[in-house]
Amino acid sequence: MTDVLRYTAFSEDPAGGNPAGVVLDAGGLDDSRMLEIAAGLGYSETAFLTAPPEGLGGEPGRAFTLRFFSPKAEVSFCGHATVATAVALAERIGPGELVFATPAGTVPVSVTVTDTGLRAVLTSVEPHVEDVHPADLAEALAALDWPAADLDPAVPPRIAYAGNRHLVLGAGTRARLADLAYDFPRLEALMRRLDLTTVQLVHRAGPALFDVRDPFPVGGVVEDPATGAAAAAFGAYARELGLVPADAVLTLRQGEDMGRPGVLTVELRAGDARVRVGGSGVRIG
Repeated sequence: MTDVLRYTAFSEDPAGGNPAGVVLDAGGLDDSRMLEIAAGLGYSETAFLTAPPEGLGGEPGRAFTLRFFSPKAEVSFCGHATVATAVALAERIGPGELVFATPAGTVPVSVTVTDTGLRAVLTSVEPHVEDVHPADLAEALAALDWPAADLDPAVPPRIAYAGNRHLVLGAGTRARLADLAYDFPRLEALMRRLDLTTVQLVHRAGPALFDVRDPFPVGGVVEDPATGAAAAAFGAYARELGLVPADAVLTLRQGEDMGRPGVLTVELRAGDARVRVGGSGVRIG
């Protein structure tokens, strides 16, 4: 029987953050079995570890292949499941540096011990940002039932990538962000056509503080409680559009409207296009 661990990421409280399944030895599982396990668990993603590919690098015993499955399909990259996996490994082999070969590319992770437990910081693949076609934006707003007037013009719509694609939309008020009741099939259809993993809904609460929510119908869940991949993409977006300096540390609050509050830290470094996303992790149960 496959041992499926349960961890939450981006919270020190098992009742907060984003829960993920973690299978530390998936060597005997085929794709259909991994999908079956993820669907049975019902979390937005479950992570599966196998041996590293040739030439990955990293310390012996601290490099792996890492794949992610939602209840509906494989996902090329998942930040919260990466953090959860890194914390699970650190509990067994000690904190330090890890390297994961993911379908999106190589993702290094550093795990440290803090006063409140283990904390993992992942480094994204090379990100990029692109424009949104006006017709696609109109369809997204219609699916969300958001009037265009409710958008924040200082946070313009874009598609951002840092391992997978996310549509970034700025909410003009915190109340607009809190009121989320969307057309699931309609938004899912648009996201599949545009190859989006989530829609990153953002309200700017301060110079480096943002409240975010992530509808995730393509993964089979209404909303993701704490989305590391979208946080990385948003960091790249915020830097490219000049919302923040080239050197910056951003705080993203997510999950409060779902009753699973979490905190994601996004670090930008001048001269390095990659984005670092960090947070706590803890075992559930």
